[in-house]
Amino acid sequence: MSTLSIATAAEVFDLLRDDLAAIEQEFSRQSASNVEVITDIAQYLIAGGGKRIRPLLLLLSAKALGCTNQSRIRLGAVVEMLHTATLVHDDIIDEADTRRGRPSSNTTWGNAKCVLAGDWLYMQSFSSALEERNFRVLELLISLTQQMVEGELLQIEKLGHLINEEEYFDLIFRKTACLFQVSMQLGAAITHSGDEMESQLGEYGRNLGLAFQIVDDVLDLTAAEDVLGKPVASDLREGKATLAVIHALERGTGADREAIRTVLADRSFARVSHPEILEILQRHGSIDYAMDTACAYAEAARLTIADLPDTEAKRALLWVPGFVTSRDR
Repeated sequence: MSTLSIATAAEVFDLLRDDLAAIEQEFSRQSASNVEVITDIAQYLIAGGGKRIRPLLLLLSAKALGCTNQSRIRLGAVVEMLHTATLVHDDIIDEADTRRGRPSSNTTWGNAKCVLAGDWLYMQSFSSALEERNFRVLELLISLTQQMVEGELLQIEKLGHLINEEEYFDLIFRKTACLFQVSMQLGAAITHSGDEMESQLGEYGRNLGLAFQIVDDVLDLTAAEDVLGKPVASDLREGKATLAVIHALERGTGADREAIRTVLADRSFARVSHPEILEILQRHGSIDYAMDTACAYAEAARLTIADLPDTEAKRALLWVPGFVTSRDR
């Protein structure tokens, strides 16, 4: 590892402020439709904010490789639009009422309109990506979309069932880490930096994405609702076993396992309360285990870019893993 210092949050924001603002404008422009309801739903989702971590990764990947053209802005908007389309569909599938502290789009416009708006956003993101006239970009985005849809279908099949760690990591790769990976790979694709560089940056994105989702799953169990912006322990209520839960299931007493199984099967805390589940997880060190695993993936992400040239973009890429593992929402 070089002696390069890790950037601060303020330095990263300064480095990317103009580009992120340009991506926001591009996203708004790309999501304007002649059909008013599509524009309304898209604008509502854009206004909901979010961390914009996927376009941020694409920008840093492109910057680290010296890209200064419009492609990074266009594709930054593309990855955020794809992410937004998945959120619309996720909220419908999960029957979610809130997203980022506001009513989810489906509670406002209904499922039918939101499914179609999500489909439109998917297609619009591909239409925009097509302007790159770059087959590798399309290849990455098509494969990504298939992985994400497969992940969502696999998760539906496993709801209420016990899964092992291997199945969990496969799911979170498809649902989350894959988009992080592709956001990084696109930086290499638009700078024609070759397979080896694309693979290296993709590995950074994959490790970071796994860390991100594990932390998300821990926050779902432990955070306060007003901080999280959505109901806590939604995963358990939806029948999803996440890493800390899987760890406790493998180490718990018969009674512990029965309590967890009951919540997953009931998809509610009617018979076993949320505090009871938390007590089981704490007793077996399962929350710490999940966070330690997330931190290991975050560190692995840092190590994959050790031999990139020392630039401001690299300093920022060294900062991101710490941000991902220390956030509270």
